[in-house]
Amino acid sequence: MNFSDKIVWITGASSGIGKALAIELSKLNTKIILSSRKKEDLELVKLQCKNINDVKIITLDLEDYTNLQPKVDEAISLFGKIDILVNNGGISQRSFVKDTLISVDKRIMDINYLGTVALSKAMLPHFIENKKGHFVVTTSIVGKIGTPLRSSYAASKHALHGFFDSLRAELFKDNIAVTLVCPGFVNTNVSKNALTGNGTPQEKMDVATENGIDPEHFAKLMIKVIKNKKEEVYIAGAKEKLAVFAKRFYPKLLSIMIRKLSVT
Repeated sequence: MNFSDKIVWITGASSGIGKALAIELSKLNTKIILSSRKKEDLELVKLQCKNINDVKIITLDLEDYTNLQPKVDEAISLFGKIDILVNNGGISQRSFVKDTLISVDKRIMDINYLGTVALSKAMLPHFIENKKGHFVVTTSIVGKIGTPLRSSYAASKHALHGFFDSLRAELFKDNIAVTLVCPGFVNTNVSKNALTGNGTPQEKMDVATENGIDPEHFAKLMIKVIKNKKEEVYIAGAKEKLAVFAKRFYPKLLSIMIRKLSVT
């Protein structure tokens, strides 16, 4: 795949992985649509991109998942088509199950799962009509394994794997690709913005997140994955990748290891 003149729409583009991905793609002469709830932050990201005339902004809220069709129509109208939809928007969690309000569980599922699914389903007719398209989904290593303090976050990411694996099988004949990208720890504000049990942000950086992969490096690796239309990849440290391996072949051992994890 040559990214020159491709139209890529990125959600969650105001910071972190989405921001880094937009900046790196802009260096490849890609036409980009940036989306998140925060217009001012998106404007700042746009200024850091190359060829800013080829970068457009659409504000959207994934939690408002019943009203995303107009956003898709707007996105298509900007450049006449969409080649790749990068479903990167979402929110994390830092709370024990026993301390988490059911309203927080619902909000995480609404944003991470239903918002992503609704946006993708609204985009689907466009891809089918063009007989090509590419859904890229940022999930997580906890989309493969569950760890303490992330029950609903893990559930939302597991759900994305189930949905998009099914979608991939259905759309093969239509030349539409699906790529699931599973990050490990990446040095972004994801832990600062993570919801606590009562729904308020944690507002502090986890040590593991702070020591995670640099977003710029992550974005470069992610671009290679998108280019090669990989089905599922893990961009993570050795320990996170080992955990996925252990989950498949030594699940009992992984359960013991996870119980010993630090939960601070």
